[in-house]
Amino acid sequence: MVNRKIAIRIRKAHRYLGLFLGIQFLLWTISGLYFSWTNIDEIHGDHFKQLPPSKPSFSNLLGTSDIESISTITSLELTAIADKPYYWINDSVLIDAKTGEKKSEITSDEALKVASRYVKRDLKVNSVLRIDSVGPHHEYRGRPLPAYEISYASDKNVKAYVALKNGAFQTVRHRNWRWFDFLWMTHTMDYQGRDNFNTLVLRAFSLMGLITVLSGFSLWFISSPSIRKRFKKQNRT
Repeated sequence: MVNRKIAIRIRKAHRYLGLFLGIQFLLWTISGLYFSWTNIDEIHGDHFKQLPPSKPSFSNLLGTSDIESISTITSLELTAIADKPYYWINDSVLIDAKTGEKKSEITSDEALKVASRYVKRDLKVNSVLRIDSVGPHHEYRGRPLPAYEISYASDKNVKAYVALKNGAFQTVRHRNWRWFDFLWMTHTMDYQGRDNFNTLVLRAFSLMGLITVLSGFSLWFISSPSIRKRFKKQNRT
């Protein structure tokens, strides 16, 4: 049977590990409960969107051979900006699909018209802000910049984002999504990009959590009266 000094050391290790890891275990539990009780479609903001978005139709568009400003085409996407057709070519150039003229970026009014095809019409616009850079924790991180941030009058603090270069609608963000994003960060313990499950912090806490559980099993084993009785009987025989 384990002697008294080793048993005390195991108890101390279990106690201090539990105290140190307790806050993170609590965050894991709270975030897990939040994830399991929320509707992921609502988190994505689908209840603020027109699904499916309206799609305008066009005719008499230029062919690729008629676009003189582009020598080679590796990718081409037809997009609508303020009810006008444009080609987004090679993921870098916006061309008017009727005149062939290049367009450097869209205006704020055009961004509003793009957003109106995706966001529900009953939401009223509060402001439109151009953003050229965002921090690693910004809700628009990892998406094309510059962009227009369109804020709507809502107690949910709803915002939509439209890219300047190609006029593409990007995403909708709102209060519940921000809570989800914060709790997801505490769950993955990736305090930079949110989605890295291989951080040293997460690995360390997972390993310490395993040690805490194993030390708890060890404490049960060495303090169980029935286990002690069995060891005493074996020693007598």
